[in-house]
Amino acid sequence: MLVLGFESSCDETGVALVRTRTQGVPVLLAHALHSQIGLHQAFGGVVPELASRDHIRRVLPLTQEVLTQSGCSLAQVDVVAFTRGPGLAGALLVGAGVACAMAAALGKPVLGVHHLEGHLLSPFLSEDPPEFPFVALLVSGGHTQLMRVEGVGRYELMGETIDDAAGEAFDKSAKLMGLAYPGGPLLADLAFNGNPTAYALPRPLMHSGNLDFSFAGLKTAVLVQAQRLFLAHGGKAQEARELASGMSGAFSQLPLAVRGDLAASTQAAIVEVLLKKSLMALHQSGLKRLVVAGGVGANRSLREQLNTACAERGVRVHYPQLQLCTDNGAMIAMAAAMRLQSGNQTASNSYAFDVKPRWPLSRS
Repeated sequence: MLVLGFESSCDETGVALVRTRTQGVPVLLAHALHSQIGLHQAFGGVVPELASRDHIRRVLPLTQEVLTQSGCSLAQVDVVAFTRGPGLAGALLVGAGVACAMAAALGKPVLGVHHLEGHLLSPFLSEDPPEFPFVALLVSGGHTQLMRVEGVGRYELMGETIDDAAGEAFDKSAKLMGLAYPGGPLLADLAFNGNPTAYALPRPLMHSGNLDFSFAGLKTAVLVQAQRLFLAHGGKAQEARELASGMSGAFSQLPLAVRGDLAASTQAAIVEVLLKKSLMALHQSGLKRLVVAGGVGANRSLREQLNTACAERGVRVHYPQLQLCTDNGAMIAMAAAMRLQSGNQTASNSYAFDVKPRWPLSRS
């Protein structure tokens, strides 16, 4: 069975083709991805209307690219899958509309997929796929969650963020430092040669005794520290206040070593919370397998520290390929294929569609 998947939840347009197997995980035949980073950089963040319009421009050429790569024709597709939510409503509607129209034209069934389930199952696309059950750390741009995963569609929420997600903490802190959008990867690059213990930044909820997260206060602490550093290096009070907007660029005037130390200290605070909570979830569950997925899962420091800590505890850690950590069509096609292959869900021949901008994974 061939599953064609569409991803359009935010600022990446992704299309992929996956083939199911009678035994073993489905196989990725081809995928294509377009990122809108260049489109949104001038605005310092995603502009929903521009994102939707760009998805419209990109989705059909990317579909043709995937079919060409795979050597398959559209007529051979058995099921069309799309991201139903969560995400930006307008962007989701583009993928849903194209998928349902295409399925109707082909007379093939259609299946709406949960975006976070796509991330959660994306490590099955790697050369070292995990086995059920496992603990999953989902760290995408807008979500930070710990899940106990017994099988496809069998997810128990163990903890989640009560305000900003880890990805938001990276991006918002980077913006305060005058880094371009998306700031998370740029902050990680700046942190590479910095001192992670240079500044004592808070680790919110790290000792709360539960598995919930909170990163909004960390962003505020980063801002206060940035303002102090700016003033200590001769900056004016008015410019220091403007750092809060993230648009002044004044912080970039500081010495590289100073900026690197703040970036490294910020990254260390985020990573330590993610590490400690993940280890706590493994201890509480009694499981010996951890899956890390989502854009923040590509962070080098997070991977290194998780690998070291889990190796000491006899825990296996699985990640998606680096190129599949961001939003992509491959994870949507894979999630749909695994649901169908497991018998947990059937695709529908009803082409009326809706989207779910807010959609808890535990209720999918």
